[in-house]
Amino acid sequence: MSKLSLSKEKIKVVLLEGVHPLAEESFRKDGYNNITYLKGTPEKEELKTLLSDAHILGIRSRTHITQDVLDACDKLMAIGTFCIGTNQINLEYARNKGIPVFNAPFSNTRSVAELVLAEIIFLMRGIPQKNAAAHRGQWQKTAESSFEIRGKKLGIVGFGHIGSQLGVIAESLGMKVYFYDIENKLPMGNAKNTESLNELLAKVDVLSLHVPSTAATKDMIGKQQLDKMRQGSYLINAARGDVVVIEDLIDALDSGKIKGAALDVFPQEPSSNNDPFISQLKEYDQVIITPHIGGSTLEAQVNIANEVSNKLMKYSNNGTTSSAVNFPQVSLPEIAGKQSRVMHIHKNKPGMLEQVNRIFSKHDMNITALHLQTEGEIGYVIMDVDCNEVDDLKTELKSIDGTLRVRVLHGS
Repeated sequence: MSKLSLSKEKIKVVLLEGVHPLAEESFRKDGYNNITYLKGTPEKEELKTLLSDAHILGIRSRTHITQDVLDACDKLMAIGTFCIGTNQINLEYARNKGIPVFNAPFSNTRSVAELVLAEIIFLMRGIPQKNAAAHRGQWQKTAESSFEIRGKKLGIVGFGHIGSQLGVIAESLGMKVYFYDIENKLPMGNAKNTESLNELLAKVDVLSLHVPSTAATKDMIGKQQLDKMRQGSYLINAARGDVVVIEDLIDALDSGKIKGAALDVFPQEPSSNNDPFISQLKEYDQVIITPHIGGSTLEAQVNIANEVSNKLMKYSNNGTTSSAVNFPQVSLPEIAGKQSRVMHIHKNKPGMLEQVNRIFSKHDMNITALHLQTEGEIGYVIMDVDCNEVDDLKTELKSIDGTLRVRVLHGS
């Protein structure tokens, strides 16, 4: 058994929020056996204690990894979010502590797009109101205010992985697709780009939001934007809860400006399935409310478990940081033969690589491969050497001013 395999026995992996069991299975198959798996997430102080000796952390959207939590995790070397979003983590502080964060930006796009498409059909047929009335014993057999989606105009805000896939599916059912994105995006199918959000708002019958949570998207859709939408149009938010001003949406529903809406995300969401959901929107039959389940299909959860666990294991096994959201990205081969791999994470300032090289030269070590990548304030240098006796170098490398973290891996 290689030294690398032996090191896995010492690596503590913590998986929270009931991530798909396939994630734990993948870690165990790869030789990681020190695994803590919890269905929920502990309160902050208990979380700090749990993570005090953890090396790898896997979470979903409810666990908030703040600065004080990160300060309690001296051994933590990588975080994986088994979802798309990463705003539950202080990404900048994690980066400055030398901790890359990985997510699953592609694995649940189909699931979210399918849910939104179903909601478009339901809203335009008036199904939510008719369903609610039937549950109250009322029989509303009528074609009034019931429409096919064919020929209707769908507006997509954020034409990324989910938005573009939604557009392709909607177009295949006969919808006319328009989109707006702050970045230049290549149209898919016959989708048409609009030059401004206001232009899109005034043009479409259904508006679907697919943007991240940022300072620019907070309260993106409020009274001013809702007033620009067509009379009797529909709104869908499967993005983030702080994108829509709920009070303004309620006013638009009351006035009839917005005929119906579907929301999968909310500004305040229950911390667990045992906590109550509180929202004025519960009073509106024409609003579809789902509990943040856009990506919650069995297929998506399997894909996410595979994607994120593999990224975490690659980083742990050989230092690869490809697709990390907050870190210099380097794709590395497996460690060859009896070589060792030394990884030095440091503040990005002049002279760092020179100081690292000086230490290797002093010990007369031949560097067979060198990779260096920087991003913002962080630098990441990886060196392969023809020697297994490099552990003593860690102390000297750590002594370099500006060093954040040093890791050493060994081949077979």
